[in-house]
Amino acid sequence: MSRRLRFNGTDSKNGACPALHEDLDSGEIVVQGKPLTDPEDIAQLQHFGTGDAAVVVPRELLVNHGPKEVERVPEVITFEEFAKLFETFEYTAWHLETRRGYASDRDDDSYRAFVETGSASWDLGSEWCTNILRQTGSGKYVGRVRVVDAPPSQGQLFLLDYAKCNAATGEDVRNLWRADADRVKLPPEDFWIFDSRLVAVLVFSETDDLLRVEVTTEPAEVLRYVQVRDAAMRYAVPYDRFAEQLADRG
Repeated sequence: MSRRLRFNGTDSKNGACPALHEDLDSGEIVVQGKPLTDPEDIAQLQHFGTGDAAVVVPRELLVNHGPKEVERVPEVITFEEFAKLFETFEYTAWHLETRRGYASDRDDDSYRAFVETGSASWDLGSEWCTNILRQTGSGKYVGRVRVVDAPPSQGQLFLLDYAKCNAATGEDVRNLWRADADRVKLPPEDFWIFDSRLVAVLVFSETDDLLRVEVTTEPAEVLRYVQVRDAAMRYAVPYDRFAEQLADRG
């Protein structure tokens, strides 16, 4: 059975080695680099056995992308503390949405309106919209990329229509086909990044209910999520243009 490897990062400027990957099951780190082949160099290595291989990587690779703990224990915050992050961030808040639907959406009146009429209702005077309007009005950036299946689920179609409300509050809303997300190896995680220093991973049940919020400020972990954000933004398209693509597919 093959390993489940996660790309942790690279310091290469052109997408080549060196790089670090992590085995998601065992926690082992796979180091990718140029092999050490000179016999005199290899002779200096201790405990080097038959079948072993040595690679050479810059120190910065391990500093920037290597694990800082033997086993990361996520910090779980309350939903109230999570909500407070949207009021206290200083510069940017960005969300990757990867699920086919969210229970919180299905419980909302705007979702029921969408099911009945094909158009989501929304209220710019709601607590959420009022806060986001205040944040973007002060020059802060709020954005999200929504991953969409082909064909889209009803929950994804609702969010595509509800993006009009997001945009009205000043959010930068974009969409990305699931196939494109898989092609650039985006993870299935659903998360927010605040100020490129704190990541809040949203953990859901099989019925799409939010169970808990895990946060980290560990630099290597945050950098990995920032790289995911950059890849998603590179290939995602504005929600209105995405809606046109969907209509063209018929």
